Amino acid sequence: MKIRLNGQEREARAGESILDLCRRENVPVPTFCYHQAFGGQGACRMCMVEVKEEGQKQARLVAACTYPLNTPVEITTESEHIQRVRRTIVMLLARRAGSHPLMKEMEEHYNVSPLSAITVQPPNCILCGLCIHACEEMGKSAIWSMFRGVDKRIATPYDEASDDCIGCAACARVCPTQAISLEEKDAVRIIWNKQFEMIACKRCGKYYATQEELEYLKERSAYGQDNLCESCRKKTLAINMKNFS
Repeated sequence: MKIRLNGQEREARAGESILDLCRRENVPVPTFCYHQAFGGQGACRMCMVEVKEEGQKQARLVAACTYPLNTPVEITTESEHIQRVRRTIVMLLARRAGSHPLMKEMEEHYNVSPLSAITVQPPNCILCGLCIHACEEMGKSAIWSMFRGVDKRIATPYDEASDDCIGCAACARVCPTQAISLEEKDAVRIIWNKQFEMIACKRCGKYYATQEELEYLKERSAYGQDNLCESCRKKTLAINMKNFS
């Protein structure tokens, strides 16, 4: 399917998002709430682009991460209107995470004049929602969005240790501003007000996962049965493949 991307003809795959197309064509589009493991959410709106469909006189703004390409369209990823929208988003999010390097970089890129900071929990959280999606993908619901407006935040129920949390730290790993507190010392991991005993890789001895996480995964798949960290699992697989061939 032929589309026009920033004035140039490109081949799009039916059903793929504008963001997928742009990344394949090496056209930069900023995102905060997108992760390839979860797809588009359209939450942060940083990926807004202009789309003009056949028969339309004027282009309209859409979120590139959630807009599916099913018909020929004209797409513009950079314009004065788009720059204003992104500048406003960065200005507002910088109030929540102005001290983080990512936000400082965005402020400089979009020439944003900082507003007064507001205190948020967790510190530097920009409410992108990736942590919630990561938890849901693990089959858990240990954290979720609470309250509204400036009081909106991500937390466990009543800010207490959640029975659903298995300490996998998937939420912390996908957080773009490292807002989720994660502490690891010796064989103990502390996250979301809960302490977990960690298991050592039987090959390299590195502590790599919590007991609860491995038990949860072993109940649902073969993953984790070998008690190997990801690095050693890949090495073992490579050796086995070489011996097999």
